[in-house]
Amino acid sequence: MQRPRNLISDSPLVQETFDLLSESGGRATFTQIADSIFHLTNATEELTAALIADLIQNDPRFSIEGNHLAIKPDEIENQPLNEIDFVVVDVEAVSGRSIPTRVIEIGACRVRNGEITDEFEVLLNPDLPVPRFISALTGINDEMLSTAPRFADIAEQWLEFAGDSIIVAHNSSFDLTLLNQEVARVFPGCRMRNADLCTVKLARRIVPYLDNHHLDALAEHFGFEITQRHRAAGDALATAHILLRLLDELEIHGVRTLAGARKFHLRKHGQAALQLALDS
Repeated sequence: MQRPRNLISDSPLVQETFDLLSESGGRATFTQIADSIFHLTNATEELTAALIADLIQNDPRFSIEGNHLAIKPDEIENQPLNEIDFVVVDVEAVSGRSIPTRVIEIGACRVRNGEITDEFEVLLNPDLPVPRFISALTGINDEMLSTAPRFADIAEQWLEFAGDSIIVAHNSSFDLTLLNQEVARVFPGCRMRNADLCTVKLARRIVPYLDNHHLDALAEHFGFEITQRHRAAGDALATAHILLRLLDELEIHGVRTLAGARKFHLRKHGQAALQLALDS
């Protein structure tokens, strides 16, 4: 199966290389990378060039400039927010003691220029029984999933829908981690390259006076009801509506680019991981 264009290597060495370049002003020599990443102090330039070319092959984030490796500027970071494609996603999953976490439902909405323009929804067969408490919470049961496709069957369809969009979720690290685990089962050693934006972090900065920032609290604050709560499509649609309201607030604050939005939601004192989980 050919690797989709929005997948990149999940190798720790690739990430270490990206981090090194980021800390070095966006570029570094092959020798610097070989010394820091591969711990090769006396390697020839020919050898280091070959190692680095092999390491970053098919990764569109990098470019080779003579004997330097550089990070390509990410133009989308400075693109106006109202011109960016956002894909707002939510997943439902099953997990348990000694059971690997598997996604059982994906719901997503495409948001562009202040409107929801497209939707994606699918149930997935995890080849695992659905725990009773998950069935009680979501209404999803084994019978519903027995005839559903497996993630491998819809992986390319999902990746095509995501495209080069910015992935948005309410606690984005949770949803993206689960999606990338499924991606890696189909495309070993790969993950989605999409940048992400977290509505929990944005909401905490924009409406800090709320007692909490979970979906129900934000929906109540912004004056709408969530249909099909704890179903992926319903929660994704609610998150999309929250994103649209938060984008309006960013405009009021004079924040008009993705880079600006990232800087805006940074806080001097980080929140505990437990609080992030409670707000999801």
